[in-house]
Amino acid sequence: MAAFRWILQLHKDVPKAAKFYSEGLDFSINVCTLRWAELQSGPLKLALMQHQPNTNTNTNSDPVVQKEYSSVLSFTVTDINSSVTKLLALGAELDGPIKHEVHGKIAAMRCIDGHMLGLYEPL
Repeated sequence: MAAFRWILQLHKDVPKAAKFYSEGLDFSINVCTLRWAELQSGPLKLALMQHQPNTNTNTNSDPVVQKEYSSVLSFTVTDINSSVTKLLALGAELDGPIKHEVHGKIAAMRCIDGHMLGLYEPL
C-alpha cells in the first residue's frame, strides 16, 4: 500500500513561495532553504522545490513559465475576500471574478509562479 507523502510544486524563488503560502493561507513552514521548503496545513504537506530551467530548450516549453497548464490546489477558507486580498498583496493574480454560488463563494487564482489555486468559502 502506498502512503501519500506530499504535493510538490516547482518555483523560481522557494523562500518567496513559502512566504506566499505561509502569510497568504496560514501554512506552517517546517523547513525552508533556497532550494527546498516543506509547509504544513493540518495533515497536508506542500513541498516547494527550486525550478532549474532546462537551458537547452525554448523557455516557452518551461512548465513554470508556461501558465496555461498547472496543478490546482484547492483550499477552504473562512473569509474569501480577506484571503484574496492577502494573496493579491503577495503577488497572486485573480483568474476571473469571485463567484457566488448556491453552496458558497469560489475564486480561482494563480500564485506567484502561475500555479492555480482554488478558494472556497462555504455558506
